[in-house]
Amino acid sequence: MLPALLRHRPAPALVVLVCDTAGALCALTLPLVLGLTIDRLLGGGAVPWTWIALCTVLVTAETAFDAAVTLLGGVHSARLTSRLRERALERLLRTEPRRAAEFSPGDLTTRLTATATAAAGAPVAAAGALCAVLLPVGGLIGIALTDAWTALAFLLGVPPLVLLLRAFTRDTGAVTAEYQRSQAVVATRLAEAVEGAATVRAAGTARREHARITAPLGELAVHGHRTWRVYGRAVGLSSVLLPVLAALVLAVGGLRLAAGALTVGELVTVSRYAALAMGVGAVTGALGALARSRAAGERLGPVLALPAPGHRGAVLPAGGPGALELTGVDVTRDGRRLLRDVDLAVPGGTSVAVVGLSGSGKSVLAAVAGRLTDPDRGTVALDGVPLRDVPPERLRREVAYAFAAPALFGATVSEAVAFGAGAADPATVREAARAAEADDFVRLLPHGYDTPMDRAPLSGGERQRLGLARAFARPGRLLILDDATSGLDTATERRVQRALDRYEGRRTRLIVAHRASTAARADTVLWLEEGAVRAVGRHERLWRDPSYRAVFHGSAERPPPRPGGNPDGGLAA
Repeated sequence: MLPALLRHRPAPALVVLVCDTAGALCALTLPLVLGLTIDRLLGGGAVPWTWIALCTVLVTAETAFDAAVTLLGGVHSARLTSRLRERALERLLRTEPRRAAEFSPGDLTTRLTATATAAAGAPVAAAGALCAVLLPVGGLIGIALTDAWTALAFLLGVPPLVLLLRAFTRDTGAVTAEYQRSQAVVATRLAEAVEGAATVRAAGTARREHARITAPLGELAVHGHRTWRVYGRAVGLSSVLLPVLAALVLAVGGLRLAAGALTVGELVTVSRYAALAMGVGAVTGALGALARSRAAGERLGPVLALPAPGHRGAVLPAGGPGALELTGVDVTRDGRRLLRDVDLAVPGGTSVAVVGLSGSGKSVLAAVAGRLTDPDRGTVALDGVPLRDVPPERLRREVAYAFAAPALFGATVSEAVAFGAGAADPATVREAARAAEADDFVRLLPHGYDTPMDRAPLSGGERQRLGLARAFARPGRLLILDDATSGLDTATERRVQRALDRYEGRRTRLIVAHRASTAARADTVLWLEEGAVRAVGRHERLWRDPSYRAVFHGSAERPPPRPGGNPDGGLAA
């Protein structure tokens, strides 16, 4: 994660590192200048104003560089946070829905918010850790250059300090990862409860849900306490080790002063360098921040690694009729074959109803037909061009979807219907709404088509009709309805079906159907059973099979045949 962030915005990270390093160099230079100034003051003669001024400049510069690091580091981290969230969202929205579904909503929320913020702080944390280590190392070198015996005394305490820092960094990273995972569990359960609030209330299980949501808080508290214990153990050990080490250094320095091997100024220099060399608190803080950023990067990594569907630069033939062809299509998920060697040829401008019992693979076939997901084997082609070769931006202009539970995006009802690839003008929006039997209830809303979506009291069936209108507003050559009329009453569905019939010859329709009347109006029916094609043909012919009638829950009445239809017509599987 850190190398990728550095490659994205190297200049700001370099400026932060330079400022941090310059501040550290000022801090390392100050003890030497201060010692020389004291020796000149004690030596008599004129007051060394030049050296005093140099001390003042170093103190001021160190303060200014620290302020610059705080300001520039904050701005840089904020911009990287924005970039990480944009990349994660782009990956999330471009990948196949099944891949995105591997992450729960609450888990994604924590990864895109707190986790992304922590991960974006890695470059600044790395610069801080580098300079935090530079100060002790520079302090030790300063002691050695001033007096070798004092440096030798200090070196006796270095191994315990190194072991302390190593243990702190390791434990902090592990505890942070556990803490973030527990946060994701709480967020996921809270999102589930909010989404299903009506179900919780109807079931009278509010207390049980409250207990389920808050149950991981105990685990979260344990991880929080572990974090403080790790930090407290490091501070506690250092609070014992450092004073002993400081006393040892000063004792040796004092003996060297008494022996005339050190001047007063050099003793001050040694003591100041010893203070810098023993700055384990700054080092532990910087390493802790870097460990937290690294743990956050590891959690955000799987989202950033979500694969986008590959494609080539193929172009669908202009004015193509929308002929859809599936050849040897297999789909396997979690070891289960959802589609088995499916072959289907749908002539352009015709309609095909996909029927079958629950779990037979109808929605999977609908997803494959418009490349919401790719088959594991076989090809799907539109007007002779494999969908894998068509860029997503072009494909989405040619394939429109309507779902059983549509998500309606947009500030207003009009924007929700117009939402999609390519802008739909107001006239197209209203025409599509009329075709989907939505115009009447939209006009009754407080502001008609300009009613804000969050203030539009819509039933499930009304939302479904708006989803249909959104699909109708798209000018593409293939229209896929995945159980998109299940919430409509019989009369409304019949009127919507008549609107669909008007696309005959101009637009291919693939309709996942649960009603016999819908199948009866289609040019052909694809009957799926356990992911395999049981039969393909006209509804009237298939209706003779008792197993086919059972698909529609044993409907007693035979639906009327499609006007002008040929009972024995059909498409080749």
